[in-house]
Amino acid sequence: MCRWLAWSGPEIYMDTLLLRPKYSLLMQSRFARQNYVTGMPDFPDGAFPTNGDGFGFGWYGDKPEPGLYRELRPAWSDENFASLARNLKSRLFMAHLRAAYDGIVQRTNSHPFAHGRFLFQHNGEVIGFASMRRELMLEIDPQYFNCVHGTTDSEVCFFLALTLGMDKGVKTGLERMTARIERARSEHGIDGPFRLTCAVADGEALYAVRYSSDNRSKTLYINDGPKALQRMVERDRQTLAKGHLILSEPLDDCDADWQLLDESSFVEVRGDQISVSAFTPQ
Repeated sequence: MCRWLAWSGPEIYMDTLLLRPKYSLLMQSRFARQNYVTGMPDFPDGAFPTNGDGFGFGWYGDKPEPGLYRELRPAWSDENFASLARNLKSRLFMAHLRAAYDGIVQRTNSHPFAHGRFLFQHNGEVIGFASMRRELMLEIDPQYFNCVHGTTDSEVCFFLALTLGMDKGVKTGLERMTARIERARSEHGIDGPFRLTCAVADGEALYAVRYSSDNRSKTLYINDGPKALQRMVERDRQTLAKGHLILSEPLDDCDADWQLLDESSFVEVRGDQISVSAFTPQ
């Protein structure tokens, strides 16, 4: 099980969320606390307390295309993680810790993935992906095909979503991609689920999905009101109160400050507005 977070709001130094909280993302790289379904501290079915198979973060600045830093080493062993987080400011960014219980550890497999103005990161898996990989790869539009540099199911999901219209509507593209993978699972007789807990950014807005074939999705939280973020760290309290944070597990012990999203949910954060709607693959 991977861990990730995504921020949309006023410009902040990235270490405000990646390093400073009690259970920061850096802490979660070695000591994640929650499993994929209930939030209880046990780790069944591929959910690990250690997420050390690479990391990365992407951020938006003055240009329409995001910056990207990815590494194959664990976050705790790369001094660049902390140095960059302390010195980079952004109004819209995401960061990811990878736990590759089935996959190659290499830089091109670390999240987030980027193309044009888009960033994408994923916590989950396409069970049986190897038997579907060629078929799904061949459905990626030629303009995106040579942009697939890694071997993960996550990257194929990203470029398949772009092929299916994500550049014109993020929700529509993700729903079409999910439906296509579900159809492939059925056609190949694969019993295992597709689990999609992901974040997407396009430079203007932040989007997230919590979905799975078997209704056992990886956890996904949003801050429950501004006080959640004000209480989390001393620095930038007033600034944090004006933004929204979406993440795999809370960064502190204040459970009441975090809302666990329902299964099959789609989140959109645009400016200071956040909306949650049903995610319906079709």
